Order: sequence, then structure tokens, then C-alpha cells
Amino acid sequence: MAPPPRPAPPLSGNQSRHLRALAHSTKPVVQVGKNGWSAGLRAEIDAALLAHELIKVRITGEAPLDSGALAVHIAAENGAAVVQTVGHTLTVYRRHPNKPKIELPKRRQGARP
Repeated sequence: MAPPPRPAPPLSGNQSRHLRALAHSTKPVVQVGKNGWSAGLRAEIDAALLAHELIKVRITGEAPLDSGALAVHIAAENGAAVVQTVGHTLTVYRRHPNKPKIELPKRRQGARP
């Protein structure tokens, strides 16, 4: 069994804004259905984050979890940062460990974490 991923560092407001702008035109790549959170869903989200870094997750009406509960699971289990939650769609970011595609804006000096 793989060790649990390290938690994602918190995003600054400027970084979140940048990621939201990048994700605006993307479509959801993972859908959560009536089975809810499972090892298979965790693996699917992990693979999508490894391939894209920034993904959208769509929660269907049949899902047993609401967006807030699912966001907690994704952040904890996948070591990702939830950028935004709008209705039944989550935007999730995790930097690629070797070849990052997305360059985040730098944090300002003295900015809160």
C-alpha cells in the first residue's frame, strides 16, 4: 500500500484566482455517482491529477456525498487543493511531482498562508 500523500500547501488568493481562470473553459474529467467515495474513485482522481494537474470533478444528483464532504476526501486522500466549489462541480489542483505544467504566481512578501 502506498503511503498517504502529503497535504497540498494552501493556495494564496492570487494563486486560486489564476487556477480558477485556467479551469474556466475545462470540462469535468471525473464524475462521482451513486457509489460515492471509493478506492476506485480515489485512483481515478489521482490519475487525472497526475495527467492534468488541474481538473474538475462533477457530482451527480445520485451521489451520497455533498460537494463539501467530497472536497474534504479529495484533499485528504489525494494531497490536492480544492480551488473552487460551484454547485455540483469541484475544481481541484495538485502540482505534478516531476514535470509541472502550470506555473503558479509567486506569493507576495508578507502575505498570509
